[in-house]
Amino acid sequence: MNTNFIQDTQALLNHDGQTMPQPTRRLALQSALGLGYAAAAMPLIAQTAIKTSGEGLVEGEVLIDVNGFQMPAYRSAPVGKTNLPVVLVISEIFGVHEYIADVTRRFAKLGYLAIAPELFVRQGDPSTYGELAKLMSELIAKVPDAQVMADLDATLKWASQNGGNADRAAITGFCWGGRITWLYAEHNPKLKAGVAWYGRMEGQTNANNPKHPIDLVTALKAPVLGLYGGADTGIPVTSVNAMKQALALAANQGNSAAKASEFVVYPDTPHAFHADYRPSYRATPATDGWSRAIAWLKQYV
Repeated sequence: MNTNFIQDTQALLNHDGQTMPQPTRRLALQSALGLGYAAAAMPLIAQTAIKTSGEGLVEGEVLIDVNGFQMPAYRSAPVGKTNLPVVLVISEIFGVHEYIADVTRRFAKLGYLAIAPELFVRQGDPSTYGELAKLMSELIAKVPDAQVMADLDATLKWASQNGGNADRAAITGFCWGGRITWLYAEHNPKLKAGVAWYGRMEGQTNANNPKHPIDLVTALKAPVLGLYGGADTGIPVTSVNAMKQALALAANQGNSAAKASEFVVYPDTPHAFHADYRPSYRATPATDGWSRAIAWLKQYV
């Protein structure tokens, strides 16, 4: 496993990197997209998991055509509404399970068409993995960034044909999805805003990940709000500061999206602090971050 995935694994375990425990406990999972929780996300703390009602919403699985491939996605939107602002919701490495599905419902309650594509589907099913390290090395490491960018372009196209307004589009993502949020904001000129929750911004490169967000910052096309934990063992504050410096340099070169981008770093807060179904959840920064995310989207979308 390369350094990027070792760091990501340690962060997800909120671990100090001295030893590497392997979570192997499994849940009996329902196989449908957006139901149940990923086995590798153990342990769960169900008492803090937020459950958003689907009343007044159209929600569930859809299939998105990507050059002939049918990619599943979970979408939520207000019933009977069209011309909706769109928010792409990008999952952690665990895929589109109940937590991500619920996030789409939270956005839909606010008037968005929220859609979470299953971006790992060609490489495998994250819900079948019970060990985090194997999930990272055997599945996540095999997902090319270029494939993800094309899938998100197709998702936005689908949204524009199914009640969404692609001219009012944003993206948000968690952990792995936070990195993708930065990359997509550097990729698609139609995007209006991004909110990256503790997404990695730098690291080793390889064939599937030839560039990281910090390498492409001069191409940033939409302002990004970065929400990070000061006690994240995988993404240190030094990495946040490096990205701030890169954004400042791009801003000085005339990049308005870089100039408008902001960071919030929550002291003594671990990775995955918004994941309300896991022990890493921290209610105060999670609630504050969500409020800031909603305000950010209202400002730009």
